[in-house]
Amino acid sequence: MKQNITLSIDKNLIRKAKIMAAQKQTSISRMLSRELEKMVQNAERYEWDKKRAVANLGKGFHLGGKKMVPGEELHERR
Repeated sequence: MKQNITLSIDKNLIRKAKIMAAQKQTSISRMLSRELEKMVQNAERYEWDKKRAVANLGKGFHLGGKKMVPGEELHERR
């Protein structure tokens, strides 16, 4: 479902945007809609990636090598 909105934009910017839209054979409305959609998708992707990164930090990474012996076992007298 689409809905109209009202924007207040500088006249000079509108003039330049009209030229750009004509060169791309589209409308200012369509250009703004596409850019807004990209911004929302990027923000959503960032939040998802951030949650995934925090979860990965919580479980850690095995970078190879041997598992370390706990300090208590290392210094335990036999």
